[in-house]
Amino acid sequence: MHIIIAILIFGFIIIFHELGHFLTAKACNVRVNEFTLGLGPTLVSFGKGETKYCLKLLPFGGSCVMEGEDSESDDDRAFNKKPLWQKFLIVFAGPFFNFVLAFILSLIMIGSAGYYAPTVGEVTEGYPAEKAGIAAGDEIVSIDSYPIHFYNEISIYTFFHKRSSYDVVYRHDGELKNTTITPKYDKKLGRYLLGVVGSSDRTHPGIVGTVQYSFYEIKYQIYVVIQSLKELFLGHVTINDMSGPVGIVKTIGDTYKASLIDGVYYLVMNMINIAILLTANLGVMNLLPFPALDGGRLLIFIIEGISRKKIPEKVEAYINAVGFILLMVLMVVIMGNDIRKIIVGS
Repeated sequence: MHIIIAILIFGFIIIFHELGHFLTAKACNVRVNEFTLGLGPTLVSFGKGETKYCLKLLPFGGSCVMEGEDSESDDDRAFNKKPLWQKFLIVFAGPFFNFVLAFILSLIMIGSAGYYAPTVGEVTEGYPAEKAGIAAGDEIVSIDSYPIHFYNEISIYTFFHKRSSYDVVYRHDGELKNTTITPKYDKKLGRYLLGVVGSSDRTHPGIVGTVQYSFYEIKYQIYVVIQSLKELFLGHVTINDMSGPVGIVKTIGDTYKASLIDGVYYLVMNMINIAILLTANLGVMNLLPFPALDGGRLLIFIIEGISRKKIPEKVEAYINAVGFILLMVLMVVIMGNDIRKIIVGS
C-alpha cells in the first residue's frame, strides 16, 4: 500500500510542476505537443486538441513538450518564436508551481493540525539553557538573528551552523531577553545541545495565522534544502548521504507503518508533511543553474538577455544533453546507494 501512496505523491507533485509549464505556455499561446507523466515506455496515451497526454512506465519524472522547445520551428506558436520574457516565465512556472503546491499543502496541514511553536516545554538540568536563565514556557524568538517560527528550526539551525556560542533572543513573561549560549556536547546523541525540549502542545493560529505560518513553512523547507546543498558542496556530507526515489519510498513506507498506529488522520497529515518537503525540494533543485534543469535554461535566458545574443540551438541542445546524462548517472548512483542501505539495514 505504501508503494501506491508513494507513487501517488510523486505523480501529483510532478503533474503540478509540469502543469505550471503547461498553463503558462497556453497563456503565452505556445503549442504544447505532449504532456507526460513518468519516464520510459508509454503505458497509456490519448489526444485532446493539439496535445497528446501520456502515462509512462516509471513514475519518476515528467515533461511538457512544446513546439520549437529543443529545435527550430517555423510555427508562429512555437516556443522558440516567443519573446525572451515569455520563455523565461514558462520555464520558471514549473518550480514556482512546486512552491505554490507547498503553500496549499501547508495551509491544509497547519489549518488542520496546527504547528509546534518554539516554546520551551522543559529545560534539561545542567545544560547551558538552564544556566542562561531560560525556563519552561519561554519562547525562542531568534538565534544569531535568524528568526525562529517553529520549534524544529532551533535544532535545524544549530545543526547547520556549528558554532562555539549562539546569541539567543527569547521571550520570558512577555519581555524580550538576550543571552549567549555555549552548547554542551551530548555523548549519547553525538552532538552539541542547548538543553531545551519543545512543548508537546500544538498551536492553532486561526485563519490569518495559518496563511502566515504556511509561508514560514515554505521558507523553512527552502532553507533546509539550500543548507543541505551547501553541506554537500563543502564536503560535510557526501552523495552516499543523499536519498533518491527508492530511499524516499522507504521513508514513506516507514512513516506509513508508524502512522497507522495513530489512525488515518495522523497518516494523512504525515503524508502531507512529506509531500510539502518533496515539492519544496523539487522546486529548489529545479532552479539550480545546471544543464537539463529549469535553472540551467533560465541561466541561458539571463545570459541571452544580458548579451543580446542568442545561443545557437545546437550548442544549447548539446549542453542540455550532457547535463541530462550526468543527472541520469547521478540518479543511478543514488538509487544504488538507496538499495545498498536497505540491504545492509535489513
